[in-house]
Amino acid sequence: MKAVIPAAGLGTRFLPMTKNSPKEMLPIIDKPAIQYVVEEAVNSGINDIVIVTGRGKEVIENHFDIAYELEKILEERNDKEKLEEVRKISEIAEIFYVRQKMPLGLGHAIYVAKKHIDNETFAVLLGDDIIVAEEPCTKQIMKIYEKYNASIIAVQEVERKDVTKYGIIECEELDDGVYKIKNLVEKPSMHEAPSNLAVMGRYILTPSIFECIEKTKPGKNNEIQLTDALNLLLKKEDIYAYKFKGKRYDLGDKFDWLRINIELALQREEFKQKLMELIRKIASEE
Repeated sequence: MKAVIPAAGLGTRFLPMTKNSPKEMLPIIDKPAIQYVVEEAVNSGINDIVIVTGRGKEVIENHFDIAYELEKILEERNDKEKLEEVRKISEIAEIFYVRQKMPLGLGHAIYVAKKHIDNETFAVLLGDDIIVAEEPCTKQIMKIYEKYNASIIAVQEVERKDVTKYGIIECEELDDGVYKIKNLVEKPSMHEAPSNLAVMGRYILTPSIFECIEKTKPGKNNEIQLTDALNLLLKKEDIYAYKFKGKRYDLGDKFDWLRINIELALQREEFKQKLMELIRKIASEE
């Protein structure tokens, strides 16, 4: 299975940081955000990846490319550990790049990868969503795909007051954590939301989605919404949702970016004690 990682968004919620640096390159401790997403795909058994970029995103390509000068310096210093780490990044997978020339929405971003997908079922991992899980989220939904042989959407429960931030599914539960989708509603009001199960940036999609994207009319800001295309797909095929196990962080949210840095740092022995001491000190000064 191939994977598509849309990473062409403007990142306006992180301005001015994202004026000249993509939000997908925001540092999470010592790695850029998009590396976590690529690693999730690889750890799910996918090594053929398409990253959809846009203007000003060349730094993403450079990150996964060979850094000759840096490797030469590390070799001269005999810094084998850092040299190995740098080389692993350029060897992590077969990564291809396509450009979304205009910011025309998530549906359009996925559509520009159509030629590379070549009529196969594929995974989609949003480049600004990081999911930390014992078993990669993408691998979890790939297993559900193997059972149902249909498009799968990763979902999680959110608080009722937060449904306005997400795509929400109307569904019936078939099995523990598995739902058959009846309808998808993009950012409904609290009273209109059919459930509190929210779409969380990971999908397995059949190639029929491309025909549905072609038929989807542009909406707000002239964008082609994936939610609208999925509702068209529902008229042709079954779509299922899976309530995955793990924690999702939205890099469009500044607090989530702070939170993932702190929570992942607390999992690393080199930072844990010092960070806990700092947190206690700050709390005692309040």
